Amino acid sequence: MNIDLDTGKLIVFLGGLLFFLGVETLAPKRPWRESRFKRLLFHGGIAALNTILIRLLIYVPLLLWIVFVEQQGWGISRWLGLTDWVEVVAALVVLDLFDYFWHRANHRVTFLWRFHKAHHADTAVDVTTGLRFHPGELLISALAKAIWIAIWGPTAIAWFLFEATVSLCAQFHHSNVDFPDHIERGISALIVTPRFHVSHHAVDRHYGDANFSTIFSLWDRLFRSYQRPESGDAAINTEYGLGLPEARDLAFSPSAWLVEPFQSNNLNVNNRKTAPSD
Repeated sequence: MNIDLDTGKLIVFLGGLLFFLGVETLAPKRPWRESRFKRLLFHGGIAALNTILIRLLIYVPLLLWIVFVEQQGWGISRWLGLTDWVEVVAALVVLDLFDYFWHRANHRVTFLWRFHKAHHADTAVDVTTGLRFHPGELLISALAKAIWIAIWGPTAIAWFLFEATVSLCAQFHHSNVDFPDHIERGISALIVTPRFHVSHHAVDRHYGDANFSTIFSLWDRLFRSYQRPESGDAAINTEYGLGLPEARDLAFSPSAWLVEPFQSNNLNVNNRKTAPSD
């Protein structure tokens, strides 16, 4: 297939970002408590930094690794003889399962949480929250992805479609929008919705340490990490309902946000606070 994967991924990313920015502007679920321009400027700066990092250290090496794995004949998908769209669909499902366990590990392993908490330090959740990942987390995740590639053996096209789908789904479920209950229940039975995911950003660990899925919501139900987002609404509709109260200084301070994972007093994953009592 003759396709410029780099350009295609950029088009998907920018198109999704602009679309969900527009939707949450027209019909926001939660009121804006802070400047949207400040949020876009800060998170846009992070995205620019990460784009350079990904381009130089992650994107090309992973593509070369995919080609090498294919040349060696590695991967479960090749041993099963999967080809064409069967291989693409299977890769989407299996890689999303890998991503579920990786996300869950980021909340359980202290070293990984050092970097991942930069994402959860946001004091609100909207489409730009999906941009605020620490460069260190991206580099560590790239190593995990290299292992996934060796285990499953996706083609370059399957990998591109998986990454593009993850990008769109992350923008969708971080966006500040919602659906009527009956529609939301139907959609969230298959994929992760904004209501499903926003409770994952709740201060209360009962909700914050749950709902780890990225694309397909079934993983949380299957592995018993699902919490009903309807119950989570009460936790997130308070002044300090979202984010990490012990890490408010990381929300919009570039220097604090970047160096926090390397501080000796970095928070242990088991010491996160819950929502303040009334």
